[in-house]
Amino acid sequence: MKITEDVRAYAAKMELDESAALAAGMAEKAAEFKARGGEVYNRA
Repeated sequence: MKITEDVRAYAAKMELDESAALAAGMAEKAAEFKARGGEVYNRA
């Protein structure tokens, strides 16, 4: 699957195992979400 390939590529790039890469990726996305205001629906 594409998502699995992306996770493995991200893990290799960051020199992490897959579970650590998932946690790091989720932390990045959470920070991005909060930086954009934390709203589920954004105005166009």
